[in-house]
Amino acid sequence: MKPSAAWKALHKHAAAKTGAWEDHPWGHSVFKIGKKMFVIFGDDDGYGVTCKLPDSGEAAVTMFGWAAPTGYGLGKSGWVTARFAAKDDVPLPLLKEWIDESYAAVAPKRAPASKKKVIRAAR
Repeated sequence: MKPSAAWKALHKHAAAKTGAWEDHPWGHSVFKIGKKMFVIFGDDDGYGVTCKLPDSGEAAVTMFGWAAPTGYGLGKSGWVTARFAAKDDVPLPLLKEWIDESYAAVAPKRAPASKKKVIRAAR
């Protein structure tokens, strides 16, 4: 799949995550859960996607020539950036898996406590 079509599908995939919302710091599209980013779209030299990959990041940068540790010190924390030119084929299913892993890595581990009152039986 070409990057322009892949990016539409990846944006839709990220937006469908529970609690996800889109922000635009630095002129790039970013999806967050709460205040934490889980995917960054954009690259100055073409199409880029950046995800936090604590489980598969090391393998990704070793196996794929288009993947590298993210700059600005983020690579040390497991962030990986994939870059594609407009003519490249984008591995859409793999990048969806990256978004899933990144979301799981930064999303709260528990759902917030319910605000419903619990009615207790009188003793």
